[in-house]
Amino acid sequence: MRASRLITILLLNALGVMLFLSWYLPPDHGFWFAIDKGIFFGFNDQMVDHHGFALLVAITNFRGFDAVSLLAMGLLYLWFWRRETPEGRRRMLAIGITMLLTAVILNQLGHLLPVKHSSPTLFFENVHRVSELTGIPAKDASKDSFPGDHGMMLIIFACFMWRYFGFRAFLVGMAIVVIFALPRIMAGAHWFTDIAVGSLSVILVGLSWWLLTPASDKLVNWLFRSLPGKYKPRA
Repeated sequence: MRASRLITILLLNALGVMLFLSWYLPPDHGFWFAIDKGIFFGFNDQMVDHHGFALLVAITNFRGFDAVSLLAMGLLYLWFWRRETPEGRRRMLAIGITMLLTAVILNQLGHLLPVKHSSPTLFFENVHRVSELTGIPAKDASKDSFPGDHGMMLIIFACFMWRYFGFRAFLVGMAIVVIFALPRIMAGAHWFTDIAVGSLSVILVGLSWWLLTPASDKLVNWLFRSLPGKYKPRA
């Protein structure tokens, strides 16, 4: 591994650690709490004033709507899949499996952080729950919202798209992150910092060692050679 690549990884790790500590160490999370509170009540008040907005928040936080985010990621992946050779598609399958394994492991590691707090809808008193305002059984609360699982999975997808398919694919992936992570924040199921601090700090530390070293390529190459099916590379 080149020295410049190692320096980049160490800088990303330092950024991730500092980001987490800037939230974790100050009493009441310092300036982050004011940001979180302002964002939460900004959306929470709008749901009362505008019923159409409340319906939008409820629908985008309905459990079944998660399938739409999977569809969006799948369509982006399909765009590259259709342009690949049979051997390239086999490699894309290996990349997809590697991505899923990475997401599961990083999510589990993220929950080892010494933090457990409730979502803003459970933290603050006298707030509005979108499920009660609309009657739609939307996800608008969580007893342990840090780090944001949903946001972490989406960001991991965007980073994998950058690593294996280029910067334009990353930009589309980040658009998917914003579109499908924002509803959780609007509903109060997550604080803004559950994603901007929690998910991002875990990814900066963990994913940098995985994607900026040969580690992920080794797993992809092993799966490419070992998976059953056609177009296996010759020994």
